[in-house]
Parts: sequence; C-alpha cells; structure tokens
Amino acid sequence: MTPDELSIILPTLPEKPGCYQYFDEDGRIIYVGKAKNLRRRVSSYFHKEHHDRKTRILVRQIRSIKYIVVDSEGDALLLENSLIKEYQPRYNVLLKDGKTYPSIVIKAEAFPRIYATRDIKKDGSEYFGPYPGALIAKGMLQLIKEIYPIRTCKMDLSEAKIRQGRYRVCLQYHIRRCKGPCTGLQSADEYESNVAEIRDLLRGNLHKLIRSYRQRMQAYSDELRFEEAQFCKERIDLLERYEVKHTVVPRKIDNVDVFSYDEDEHTAYINYMHIEHGGINRVYTLEYRKQIEESKEEML
Repeated sequence: MTPDELSIILPTLPEKPGCYQYFDEDGRIIYVGKAKNLRRRVSSYFHKEHHDRKTRILVRQIRSIKYIVVDSEGDALLLENSLIKEYQPRYNVLLKDGKTYPSIVIKAEAFPRIYATRDIKKDGSEYFGPYPGALIAKGMLQLIKEIYPIRTCKMDLSEAKIRQGRYRVCLQYHIRRCKGPCTGLQSADEYESNVAEIRDLLRGNLHKLIRSYRQRMQAYSDELRFEEAQFCKERIDLLERYEVKHTVVPRKIDNVDVFSYDEDEHTAYINYMHIEHGGINRVYTLEYRKQIEESKEEML
C-alpha cells in the first residue's frame, strides 16, 4: 500500500478489539490477525521496522485491509481461529510464533480422559479449541466435571485389565466425580454416552444439549420422577450460565447468512457473514458500482 493510502485508512480504524485481514493484489487473504486495539495493532505493521524477513515480505504484499469489530479480546481470538480455518492464509502458517493456546483433548483410549493441553499429537485423539487462555479452558473443564463423571486417572482401562481386577476405586468415586469404570461399575456404553454429550459441548452445540435436557426434564416430571427432573434442571442452569459468557453472537442464531447494506452517492457496500453455533466463521464485503434507477433491493 502507498503512504497516501495508509494515511487515509489507518486513522479510520477503530480503537476496539477485533480481527483484521490483509489482502494481496489478487484479492486473496494472505493474513488474519486479532487485536485488542485494531488501530494500534494494524498501524504497527507499517510504522516500525521489522527484523523478521517474513514479516517484511508480508507487509510489502498488502494491498488492502478489512476488519471486524467484536466485544472482547477473547471473542477476537475465537473469530481469528474460525477465519484462519476457513481461508488458510499463507502467512498465518509462515509467521507462527512459539506461543500456543490451550486446547481440550478427548484422548484416544478406552474410557477417554478429557483435559487441557498445549501439545497437539497425531494419535487419533480429538482436539477442541484453541481457547483464549488457560483460565477459559479450565473453566470449560470445570463445567464438564460438574456435569459429567469423567475419570481423571492415567490407568490403562482396557477390557482385559479391568477383567483382571487390578484396580480399586479411588477418592473420585467416593465423592461422585467418577463412576468407577476401572472396576466395571460403569459400562463403556454409558461412559461413551457422556463423552458424546461432552463432544457436543466442546463443539459449541449447547442449544442441542439444553434442548435434550429440557425434554428429559419434562418427561421425568410427567412421570413424577422429580429427583431426575431436578438433576436435568441443574445441568440446564450450568449450560445456560456458560453460554451467556462464551458466545460471540447468540447461539439461537445458527447456520445463518447475514447481509447488511450501505451506500454513498456512487457505490453500494454489501457485507456478508456466515454464523454457526454462535460463531462468525466467514466474512466478505462487496463494493458495487450503482446503476441509474436501481433500487436497494435489486442491488442486494
């Protein structure tokens, strides 16, 4: 970009959290980043000397800039992650730094453990995230532990080892945080049913889980099984409290295309977003030269 273009664009950037996208001369996204302050972060690419050769090459290839404003730095990271997965920008691979954000893993093993990690291994395990920080990942794990009795031990719970009677239940069993699969007190099918729900939770399908628990709560209530109905209500309350704190947009807006329209004397601007499971995972802006006597509806 020329100095004149930068002098026009940079002062217009908001001093708010969000994501920015850099495009090359062919209109391809070459880099996606997040910022607590968009103006300050984007300006830093052009107002200081970069010692890293790859960053200097990136800056020379930037021809246009777009940005998306969000409510918090955490939301910016979640959006950045979605956009990188969607567009696979070249320089997001080339400019990776040493810092890694925590993910939550469902370990590929009998009676899978579920825990936070920064070490991603290709061993068949499932990884969810990354999360904006360790506290948020721990908060999710705490929610999982409050709802589901998942084991925390590192023992080999293969069918053969359990049959041999090698293990004894531990404190986690006695405080009802685990149902004792190590001694055969919990079946693999029951355990996997819990893991399937946790998988939905980690994918952001909270509305699906909440709907399922509401249906079960109503069924238990109709059968006068009030203890089980109360159990479902407590899970709903936990899920709803978590949902309010960790959603970029309301989760009831799911699998939706959102368009907005603006114009000046000669040009129309159409913004597009795709929203899924409470997250924005695709964004595009189109500039359209207006024709004479063309209505807004026709242009859209």
